[in-house]
Amino acid sequence: MKYIKQILIITAFCFVGEILAKLIPLPIPAAIYGIVLLFLALCTGLLKQEHVDETAHYLISIMPIFFVAPTVKLMSYWGVIAPALVPICTVLITSTVVVFAVAGLVTQWIRNREEKKNG
Repeated sequence: MKYIKQILIITAFCFVGEILAKLIPLPIPAAIYGIVLLFLALCTGLLKQEHVDETAHYLISIMPIFFVAPTVKLMSYWGVIAPALVPICTVLITSTVVVFAVAGLVTQWIRNREEKKNG
């Protein structure tokens, strides 16, 4: 029963995200609205982590399964992708390095700020 309740909570946030995507004329996917609302509910204490924790861990553990179908479909476009493979790989590698660097710098900044505040 606990898992059903947790899935219903997560599904409710997804549903509200779908409604917001229809009402707000921005090119933002409904899933983004839903996850932001879930995040805000967790941050504000409106929703406790225990209310969705186990189901969220399960969904994260099976997440790679959701990438199989798009990857297979992508391979059917190999003829279109192959001529642009070098630019695509360059963008992927560059953006990955930039994301790693920014994430590392932000993490260091937050840790240093917390250390100054606590010590």
